[in-house]
Amino acid sequence: MTEPPSALDGLRVLDLTRVLAGPFCTMLLGDMGADVVKVEPRGGDETRAWGPPYVGGESAYFLGVNRNKRGITLDPTTPRGREVLRTLAARSDVLVDNFRAGTLARWGFDGPWFDAHAPRLVRCSITGYGPTGPRAELPGYDFILQAETGLMSISGEPDGEPMKYGVAIVDLATGMLACIAILGALAARERTGRGQQVDLSLFETGLTLLANVASNHLASGRDAGRFGNGHPNIVPYRTYATRAGDAAEAWIARLRAAGVPCGRVSTVAQALADPQALARAMVETIHHPAVGSFRMLGVPFKMAGTPARVRRPPPTLGEHTGEVLGELGLDAAEIARLRADEVI
Repeated sequence: MTEPPSALDGLRVLDLTRVLAGPFCTMLLGDMGADVVKVEPRGGDETRAWGPPYVGGESAYFLGVNRNKRGITLDPTTPRGREVLRTLAARSDVLVDNFRAGTLARWGFDGPWFDAHAPRLVRCSITGYGPTGPRAELPGYDFILQAETGLMSISGEPDGEPMKYGVAIVDLATGMLACIAILGALAARERTGRGQQVDLSLFETGLTLLANVASNHLASGRDAGRFGNGHPNIVPYRTYATRAGDAAEAWIARLRAAGVPCGRVSTVAQALADPQALARAMVETIHHPAVGSFRMLGVPFKMAGTPARVRRPPPTLGEHTGEVLGELGLDAAEIARLRADEVI
């Protein structure tokens, strides 16, 4: 039976990102059907070594944000590597990178080059602080940005220390915002016929995540504080301890019967095993050539007419190099020379 088309079928994405924010963005595009080509240095994305745990030699961290991609290795610091990269960019619809500001321009990929050779390309750059401002040259790290943007100052108990979120929330939210901005730029391209530059920074994302807390400060002039599991505007709004065993479920039943919203504080294991998570296909099993069958998170959005789905496992390092370069017109001898010269 033929599967229905996905929303971004036929869209080509050149993924020059690593670690989390960029790979999460490109994974979402891949979930919607885009052909994502992930370009890694010959040593691989750093997160391939971020473990334990490992599954069949692959880190769970890398596996979690790199599905629905084809993977190649390439050294763009070499002249031949940049030549291959130019061909890939000119044939793509979207390019996403998270290099430090100015890196692509130093390799010759500046505005005039894109205007001349890839005018329809949507270029998305993810940096720590954006390409302008006093911190533009600094690298960005989620933990530091959670601190600098005020997020840590509002997390934790009132009399405790500032606390970071349990996952790299600034990275993840930046990836989501990047995906949204890319889709907007693609929609604009339908009207204008031209691509554009899209800039995302962890700093601006962190400030955006302050949401109503930022609005409260800007309206009142008063600085925000920490409320633990409480809320500055809504009561009751916190966690409540119950006795061991089924005391929690008994209270949930009584409160829901009275129309009071409530829920149990679940562990990660409990949340992923929840019947609701399973009913919504939020845990999927996929086959990987090196790992075998393994479980991963499912796609968090459902599209009735153009379904998003897990189509391919995360690539092994350089798994599709020959395939992708062959599509660019390179023959086996040329590809072998690139390997011998350590370009790929």
